[in-house]
Amino acid sequence: MKKHLTAVIPVRKGSQRVKNKSFRKFNKKSLLEYHIEKLKKISSINEIVVNTDSSEAISLAKKMKVNYWKREKYYASSSCTNSEFWKHIGETTNSEFVMFTNCTNPLLKIFRYEEIIKKFNTVKNKFDSINTVTPVRDFLCQNNKAINFKTNKTPNSQDLPNISKLNFAVNILSRETMIKRKSVLGKRPFFFEISQLESLDVDTKLDFQFAEFLHKKNF
Repeated sequence: MKKHLTAVIPVRKGSQRVKNKSFRKFNKKSLLEYHIEKLKKISSINEIVVNTDSSEAISLAKKMKVNYWKREKYYASSSCTNSEFWKHIGETTNSEFVMFTNCTNPLLKIFRYEEIIKKFNTVKNKFDSINTVTPVRDFLCQNNKAINFKTNKTPNSQDLPNISKLNFAVNILSRETMIKRKSVLGKRPFFFEISQLESLDVDTKLDFQFAEFLHKKNF
């Protein structure tokens, strides 16, 4: 029987920039342990699945009594595009809705996850996905040209156009939409804004150290 909402945590063996970042000690526990603990406290999540090619992640999932999916080699390789991977997640998740959520955003608190889920349940008849975003107030350039401001009428940073970036902390959509669009982004997405602090993603060694410092102060 299909679950209503399944949280899928992707974990890839051999991370590129920070070795084993999901498993190395982050204050008292690993990023993956903290993430599973938080999600287990959210009653509206029916199932938690660790999608991984890592035996260490599988062992941790078993220890923490959540489910796992042993990822095939191709879907853990650099040859696999995000679109192929997201379609695969949809195809291998037995749930009406999928919450695709990374463990590398350790500063997002439980109440925020609950807010996002509640909001999705409110808007899902009008919007087919909810995706966390972070506002960007930077002067952006591409191919030696300004793309969000005029160089001869450069505004103050607070007056730049409202641009947001997907931070991939939390994404909720139906399994069918995920498969059809090969994406975590629906055709009619609802963007849920979270702060730079909450969206902080551990991608480099400096990110890891900074996030660990902030986590110690906020949790």
